[in-house]
Amino acid sequence: MTEVRVPWFFALIVATSFAVGMALMPHPVPIVEVGDKWQHMAAFGTLTLLSVLAFPRASLLRIGERLSFLGAMIEVLQSIPSLHRDCDIMDWMADTTIIVGVLVVVRLGRSVRRR
Repeated sequence: MTEVRVPWFFALIVATSFAVGMALMPHPVPIVEVGDKWQHMAAFGTLTLLSVLAFPRASLLRIGERLSFLGAMIEVLQSIPSLHRDCDIMDWMADTTIIVGVLVVVRLGRSVRRR
């Protein structure tokens, strides 16, 4: 069984619910006026960091895989016509790019800390 840090896990659940909820709203309320890709990267960068903190012994590859899958599923769901959203593979690419970037930094940080 994987070790779970409950406060970080709770924060991950809240952040995931918020990100998915905003992604599936027909007309999401703009929190900060930045580009769509920046919003994707902020959301998935946060989710990645919270996942690593919530599951410190989990495989970074597994965390990356599952978060990238979440990003892909959000894009598939955004293709539902009644949501009036756009399914854009470049959004999923932005999600996956920031996920990989955060995980690389975490891996490097862990390597330095072990020395």
